[in-house]
Amino acid sequence: MNNRLGGGYQGDTQTPEQFIPPQGYPGRDWETCMTMNDTWGYKSDDQNFKSTATLIRNLCDIASKGGNYLLNVGPTSGGLIPQPEVDRLKEVGAWMKVNGEAIYGTSPTIFGAEAGSFSATEKDKKGKPRFIPAWDWRCTTKPGKIYVEIFNWPAGQIQLPVVKGKITKAYLLADWWHRSLKFQQTAQGVTIQLPAKATDAIASVLCLKVDGEVAASVPDKTP
Repeated sequence: MNNRLGGGYQGDTQTPEQFIPPQGYPGRDWETCMTMNDTWGYKSDDQNFKSTATLIRNLCDIASKGGNYLLNVGPTSGGLIPQPEVDRLKEVGAWMKVNGEAIYGTSPTIFGAEAGSFSATEKDKKGKPRFIPAWDWRCTTKPGKIYVEIFNWPAGQIQLPVVKGKITKAYLLADWWHRSLKFQQTAQGVTIQLPAKATDAIASVLCLKVDGEVAASVPDKTP
């Protein structure tokens, strides 16, 4: 049962609609319910479809916070899915065919700060500190593996916070041979050398194999 029953009953799951919570709902199952354009049902003059890049990056963002992405499509009266939605779903599917390992069955990020931060001066509609998202990369995890979904491809290398456990290998999921990338793991963090060009224009996925506990050494601080 979800949190929409009313009467003060929280239910078993959270269902934020049309937005992604800054830090998810730690300890609870949740899913962001979102439309492909601006409406839940079919509306012929609503052509404000989210780009494939937005959909994929939303998916990575939600997965990195431990959530599920409920993505709506609005069929016509004849039961047809509008072509712009079909095109985007095919493109998301092509990305998932290569990088789905970093999404399906994963756990949340071991870091947290990469998602953004709360403003010290700006307030939201409820008067609380406004969350300013960052869109350089996200992180998901599995036992023995850390995945880094890179949106903004860095020049030469990427630097990550400290990771517990020994990293034994770093490679890109799009590289079918899983050729090792050079990396350095120290008490200050992890530096991975990357190719000059991204493997995907929207989100390239880096995989780190870890011997030992997959966890950050510094817990995430919620304001």
